[in-house]
Amino acid sequence: MLEELQERVTELEIRFSHQTQLLDELNEVLTDCNRKIAQLRKDNQRLRATISGLAPSTEESPDE
Repeated sequence: MLEELQERVTELEIRFSHQTQLLDELNEVLTDCNRKIAQLRKDNQRLRATISGLAPSTEESPDE
């Protein structure tokens, strides 16, 4: 019985170790994705500013 309990504890320790490693890896991926999203937002804002600066001001036509 003691041997069975020891095996179960060892198995739980192994599972816990694998899950901890997986969580660390997922956290790295998530952090990287957040950095990329932040950079894409900045790029998007710069492009919008550039485009709006290049576009002529649009005034309503007299027909409208």
